[in-house]
This record gives sequence, structure tokens and C-alpha cells, in this order.
Amino acid sequence: MTDRYAVIGNPIAHSRSPLIHRAFADQTGQDLSYEALLGPLDTFTPFVRDFFAAGGRGLNVTLPFKEQAYALCDVLSKRAQQAGAVNTLMRGKDDRIYGDNTDGVGIVRDMTQNHGWTLAGKRVLIIGAGGAVRGVMGPLLAAGIASLRIVNRTPEKAETLAALFKGEGDVAAVRYEDLEPGSVDILINGSSASLSGELPPLPAGILADGACAYDMAYGKGELPFMAWARGQGAARVSDGLGMLAEQAAESFYIWRHVRPETAPVLAMLRELVAKG
Repeated sequence: MTDRYAVIGNPIAHSRSPLIHRAFADQTGQDLSYEALLGPLDTFTPFVRDFFAAGGRGLNVTLPFKEQAYALCDVLSKRAQQAGAVNTLMRGKDDRIYGDNTDGVGIVRDMTQNHGWTLAGKRVLIIGAGGAVRGVMGPLLAAGIASLRIVNRTPEKAETLAALFKGEGDVAAVRYEDLEPGSVDILINGSSASLSGELPPLPAGILADGACAYDMAYGKGELPFMAWARGQGAARVSDGLGMLAEQAAESFYIWRHVRPETAPVLAMLRELVAKG
């Protein structure tokens, strides 16, 4: 019997998850179906419970439901607890609903395995203080970075987020005007600025020699943040398309206990994005 999986969000028509997971299934010989579901804004929790009651095995969760998914879980992974949000749901053999968050491991794997970046001992600055940033902080700290600084247009939000991870490593909020020259080895944009064509108010000269820059967003062509970083002398620059593929692969592994190869799927995604 074919196992049923899906991604749920609202809106959802733009999601590339069905393409990704069907490609993973074909590659690994797994008997499963994967579809996109438009989640009801007012009745998300009963909708999900009905999906599992009808035999569904797992769900990916995207905006705006990640916090609601967190709340409905019977069991949460440490990654989900740190993120305060869930993007991967699974029905266990005991019929309990298990929740995980694969965004952080997705960005770490993309940086280290796909791009060959070293995270251990690096000074990381991340822009933004929303759910996307919170979701990746725990795995970044676990990767052995030297320090993690958070900068945001609303400093109070950065301070609140930093306080949540105080026990996980050297974490602090900073202000744009206090950023020092050459103080950043890895710069991550977790804000929505690039998608709106804007740039965060970053001072020039903050990147250290050999610094890398990563935009968690992706789109056709080079995003404004990536162009800025390249102009500032970043040695290597990347968008977040590989993070999308890697977080999906981690979800697939959680469900099926088989780790798919992401390289061919990422190449497919690159071609699709390039075509617009």
C-alpha cells in the first residue's frame, strides 16, 4: 500500500516540495505519494488530525502554520523545541504525532557539504529575528561556531531571540551601528529584505578576509544581498536553494529512514528557478 505524505500551507500552489519528494522517492525506490494541501486558516489542527486519522504518514508544514504544528504535537524533537516551530510532522506507530524542524540542519548541510564551508570556530552574524532565523540558530551553534550575533531593525526582537539561546553558546544581539570592521566570517541574511529588493543597513567593511555570505532566500538571478556581499569582498556567496533541498532530505530521512542524494534534485531546482 502506497504511503501518503503531503506539504500543507496557505498559500501552497508555489511549493516545490511535491517535485522534490517525488524525485527522492523515485531515486530511493520508496512507495509513496506526496501532494500539496491548502490548509484551512481557521481549522488547521483538526485538518491535520483528519489527515493522520485517514492513514497519512507525514506532513511538511510551511507558512503560516509552523507554530500551530508545534502546538499540536505529542512529542517534539530538541530542534523543534529550540525553533519554537515545526516543519515536519510524523504519525508514530503509537499514533502519537511527532514534530521536528529540519530548517537548521538544512542550512548547515548546504553550507558544509554542498559548498565546503567550515563553520567550526567562525564568527557568524545573522540578519533578522523572525521564525526563519530562530529555526536555524540551534544547529548553527551545534556545528561549533565561535560566536553568533543577531542584528535586526527592531533591536528588542534580536535581544529576545538571543536570550532564548544563551545556554547554547556565545550568542548576543548587536546593533547595525555597532558592527566592527572585519568582525564577520559568515554573514547570513534571514530577513525578507532581498525578496522585496531591499538591503539591510549593513555598514561597509564588516566582512573578514575569506568571509562567506548566505541568503536564506532564493530567486531568479542574484539577490541584492548576495550582490552586496560580493561587492564587499566575500570569498563565497550562496542563496538558500540548497537549504530547501537539504531540509527536505532530512524530512524524507525522518519518515523513511533512507537518506536521498540531494545533488541531482538541487540541479533540477536550479534549472526550474532559472527559468522563472
